[in-house]
Amino acid sequence: MARVSELALLLVATSAISLHMQEAGAVKFDIKNQCRYTVWAAGLPGGGKRLDQGQTWTVNLAAGTASARFWGRTGCTFDASGKGSCRSGDCGGQLSCTVSGAVPATLAEYTQSDQDYYDVSLVDGFNIPLAINPTNTKCTAPACKADINAVCPSELKVDGGCNSACNVLQTDQYCCRNAYVDNCPATNYSKIFKNQCPQAYSYAKDDTATFACASGTDYSIVFCP
Repeated sequence: MARVSELALLLVATSAISLHMQEAGAVKFDIKNQCRYTVWAAGLPGGGKRLDQGQTWTVNLAAGTASARFWGRTGCTFDASGKGSCRSGDCGGQLSCTVSGAVPATLAEYTQSDQDYYDVSLVDGFNIPLAINPTNTKCTAPACKADINAVCPSELKVDGGCNSACNVLQTDQYCCRNAYVDNCPATNYSKIFKNQCPQAYSYAKDDTATFACASGTDYSIVFCP
């Protein structure tokens, strides 16, 4: 019986440690709108929420969530059931997103592994300025504060945003496909994005723009930082 009791205590202790580890893996994102206009924030996971200037939406990721992405939508109209459309970043006409947003859209991307990895991505183009601020002040806080729409080449311009060259031209060179998978240098188009926002992921192979932070860190994502 003593042996059984020892095993029972060991199981309880192991369960408690496991639960603590799971709780430590939970992450909180505070999405803040500092733009002078309304932004309909979107997240996978998370859904979506209207944010007027100065408002914040908190998204809690459960422990074990491997990845997440957040973006802002502009020019949206939704009915009482949450159905409608957005000028930029639309996610299937739903207020609460269950699919990725339409391009172009500035993205905040997050992956959890041995530590947190995150980036501000312009790979899918740009619609509004965005920053990621870790609560751990030792970690980099990348931002894209510039209005790339103001310098967007005419061939990449769309209503409400600036497309990436890959989205528009669909060539292997601009999309880093096939012969360009392992050797995909920056192009004149991606350099426009990089010059405006040096800390952002400007094209698919811009690996210098991924940042890392200790697991358990919380984050704020700011529109119009």
